[in-house]
Amino acid sequence: MDSTRVTEHPTSFDRPSTGADPTDPRGALLRTPVPPRASGSALPAQGSAGQTPPAAGEDSPGAFEHSQPGAEQAAEPDTHRPRPTSEGVPAQPDGGQPGDTPSAGVIPGEVSAGGGQAGLVRPDSGEPTGAPDPGRRDASPEPDRRTGQPTAPGRPTPMRRDGDRLRFVGAATRRIARGMDLDEIVMGLCRATVPTFADAILVYLREPLPVGDERPTGPLVLRLRRTDRIPAERDTEGGFTPAPQPEPSELETVGAELCEVRPGSALAEVLRGVRPVFTDTPAARAALPELLGEEQDFALPDGRRAILAPLRGRRRVIGAALFLRGPERIAFEADDLLVAAQLATHSALGIDKAVLYGREAYIADELQRTMLPENLPRCTGVRLASRYLPAAETARVGGDWYDAIPLPGSRVALVVGDVMGHSMTSAAIMGQLRTTAQTLAGLDLPPQEVLHHLDEQAQRLGTDRMATCLYAVYDPVAHRITVANAGHPPPVLLHLGGHAEVLRVPAGAPIGVGGVDFEAVELDAPAGATLLLYTDGLVESRLRDVWTGIEQLRERLAATAQLTGPDHPPPLEALCDEVLDMLGPGDRDDDIALLAARFDGIAPSDVSYWFLDPEDAAPGKARRLARRALARWGMEDLTDAVELLVSEVVTNAVRYASKPVTLRLLRTDVLRCEVGDDVPQLPRLRQARATDEGGRGLYLVNRLARRWGATRLSTGKVVWFELNRG
Repeated sequence: MDSTRVTEHPTSFDRPSTGADPTDPRGALLRTPVPPRASGSALPAQGSAGQTPPAAGEDSPGAFEHSQPGAEQAAEPDTHRPRPTSEGVPAQPDGGQPGDTPSAGVIPGEVSAGGGQAGLVRPDSGEPTGAPDPGRRDASPEPDRRTGQPTAPGRPTPMRRDGDRLRFVGAATRRIARGMDLDEIVMGLCRATVPTFADAILVYLREPLPVGDERPTGPLVLRLRRTDRIPAERDTEGGFTPAPQPEPSELETVGAELCEVRPGSALAEVLRGVRPVFTDTPAARAALPELLGEEQDFALPDGRRAILAPLRGRRRVIGAALFLRGPERIAFEADDLLVAAQLATHSALGIDKAVLYGREAYIADELQRTMLPENLPRCTGVRLASRYLPAAETARVGGDWYDAIPLPGSRVALVVGDVMGHSMTSAAIMGQLRTTAQTLAGLDLPPQEVLHHLDEQAQRLGTDRMATCLYAVYDPVAHRITVANAGHPPPVLLHLGGHAEVLRVPAGAPIGVGGVDFEAVELDAPAGATLLLYTDGLVESRLRDVWTGIEQLRERLAATAQLTGPDHPPPLEALCDEVLDMLGPGDRDDDIALLAARFDGIAPSDVSYWFLDPEDAAPGKARRLARRALARWGMEDLTDAVELLVSEVVTNAVRYASKPVTLRLLRTDVLRCEVGDDVPQLPRLRQARATDEGGRGLYLVNRLARRWGATRLSTGKVVWFELNRG
């Protein structure tokens, strides 16, 4: 399912708090009952500058329902928090303390000089809402500007409701800011506003969302990303009865999934204006059919019950939010445009940053994964399996890598390394070191020489370019493995009988230290054994040291081998999964690279090896030796093809060689022939002309062989080809 499709989620405000009026006709749930106060002013205890706001329900936007004038009728005056009198500020009606009244022109959220919370400024008049007339101190109570009814003693004044509005905006923006990705931010906006600020919300985002400074191409298309609304049926436990809803609800019929904003249209003008607008204005009323669909023109309730707020990121409009209230609830007011503007601004900036963060994380992850081998090679006498796990989301980019490189003579180089640090730089250095290791392996250098050149390369990259690496070469014919280590955790060898041992390999210094010699050791690699190479993220974490983790790894390998019996090694892929299962919840501080090699080897009876002097009779002698080996193996059906190809390759070798030429035949799942000489120049396939007497040897090899290639050695080169067994 497309991730951009609309997902409708009912809000989680299903249960009313104790003391809530279940018959409140506005449809919003009361969250936090106000505790009774002892005596004094009937105004709420506003926090002055530098004071900590109340902790109860602070992060819950539902605790600050500003449109519920009856929520605090039972509140008694508070005499425990007297406020200093500010000069020029008249006293509040109903016994309010001086300093509680904001002076005209105070911006929303500002604290007055007397310590009281400043009121909101009316956008239409420029006067502060709720500012009392000093000349009306002895007059009758001022009528509520929302209902037109006189304000009863103890009921919240307009300034009191504006303070709730400010606290709601603060809690809602904190909830939006907690989101890290796009979906979390949009969900935070929806859950913060429904049902506290609106009965329903529709969030439209640009499709596709632009990233950073890139300039969008094509028309502006908005897709409905998410919608939330008060559910039609509520829980009736606790004496709360469901509010009556029309069938179907008017708010449930609003919204089209996709719309295209035409240049010069009413919707384009509203989005260009950036500011939220009531949908009863001519411009917004003309824009709604384009946003919601032509058939949805009459689905909205009448009056100021909808606000259309453009979502503007750092450089451009990236969407729009539509806040809706049902007909059973009081309409929006001019001050609510300020609330919608704050919510839209914080949401748009959060979405913009989330898109940038997501793109950077995607680039870093792709950079690291493309530097790892996509598929492991199929090598003679060895089976391979690998795993790679990135670190936690906070440090997902690392420098761990692994590799398996085929070498001449059916050998294979096994490499695992770890660049210190977690950053894009670490991933880039890892790619450079891995490329260098592949190049050095192609030269068929000894393992200790490979690490020496890697150390020099790391020093050329910078003074602080440090890495650990383990380089091993497995020879399936000799059943031996040569290992050199540069500060890396030692490998673990699991024998066929179930015994697991940590190989004794000199640790050496990490790559990048410089001036350090590396030592290689040669060990037995019996058939059926499994060699496990890994990075320190597998065995080291905040909960255990590296040697404790290595011992746990050895025990896990031994226990897994006991399940399959002493004569059968565990399946390689299942063994890798079992090893990763030893990781606990706190063991993902670092990325993990794992390379497992199952040594099958090549039996001596399946190998034939000869030395040929570089003379004219060498090709004929090579044909006779190959014919006898094929007859001994029962592969006479390949005799003609093998004789032809061996003759061509040996002829090219003896033409330029000055030392004896080697010829080796290997019988595995395929028949492999290798011819080595002391000339470093590699042969090149070319198209011979009709008049040429030579130049067709490699052309025949290319047409008849299953695979072929040439590899340069420190002492010359090896040309090889493979044929399928009949």
